[in-house]
Amino acid sequence: MARVCELSGKGVQYGHKVSHSNHKTKRRFLPNLNMVTLISDVLQKSIRLRVCANALRTVEHRGGLDAFLAKQDDTDLSRDALNIKREIEKKQALAA
Repeated sequence: MARVCELSGKGVQYGHKVSHSNHKTKRRFLPNLNMVTLISDVLQKSIRLRVCANALRTVEHRGGLDAFLAKQDDTDLSRDALNIKREIEKKQALAA
């Protein structure tokens, strides 16, 4: 399983661990990923996603999963999240 956030696309970054003597060794910076269950108001169902803590805060700030997916760029979303976004758009189009 890849260490990539399904909503924001944030993944592993690489850099240096720098010692007191300024000796540099390679290291990895891993995103803070958690398995969360988010509820879609439009679809009336819960969805499990692997999301970083920063994206989870953004989802709450924007007013839920539906509002977050509506604003989020398609290139950042995983395949599952993109399918959910399309389902939400279809359901909203039928309701309008």
